[in-house]
Amino acid sequence: MRHGRIANMLRTIETETELTKDLTGRSTLDPRVMEAMKHVPRDEFVPRDMKARAFANNALPIGEGQTISQPFIVALMTDLLNPQSEHIILEIGTGSGYQAAILSKRVKQVYSLEIVPPLAAQAAHRLGQLGYNNIKIRVGNGHIGWSEQAPYDGIIITAAANHLPPALLSQLKPGGRLVIPVGLPYMHQELMLIEKDQRGQCHTTEILGVVFVPMIGGPEEVTIEQ
Repeated sequence: MRHGRIANMLRTIETETELTKDLTGRSTLDPRVMEAMKHVPRDEFVPRDMKARAFANNALPIGEGQTISQPFIVALMTDLLNPQSEHIILEIGTGSGYQAAILSKRVKQVYSLEIVPPLAAQAAHRLGQLGYNNIKIRVGNGHIGWSEQAPYDGIIITAAANHLPPALLSQLKPGGRLVIPVGLPYMHQELMLIEKDQRGQCHTTEILGVVFVPMIGGPEEVTIEQ
């Protein structure tokens, strides 16, 4: 049953990609991204009462006022990041751990910050149980990033900021990419791709209108080991 639901999810992602190609500039997504989407079981990353809807192309609540993004947006943001096998990635907004799990299939290491301690603890436990061993999670303020592990080949933010946090840009390598939704809470936001060239100059491309939960400030940072 799961196999068929995953196949339907992948077809929906392909359809959404085709429908939005004039906005995103992508008529297809990287096959390696789609392969990661295929092999990460989304139903393991949603609450029990949401499992029947796990593979639908919708954002779903995961508790604590947070959500897991719709599969198409997860796939698109991963594709925009252009992850490579040697990359070290920073994620802001661990949530259930689903986006981190997708990235872990494509990169060397994922560092993920989550502001809500219960979600961070649950995600760390879940990812450990499922065998995703190249992900480290910390409770902390995403606006200031995770400087000890910088610089990063890519940074992905899974909550909407009202501006681009300068600290995150400073932690991005030259040649790196940052993907972020920017805008007011629960209103029109724009998914943006920021590319830092080898001289350290940043170039911004607006990709697609989106709606994400807001990015908020956080507590003093601590590390949760899986």
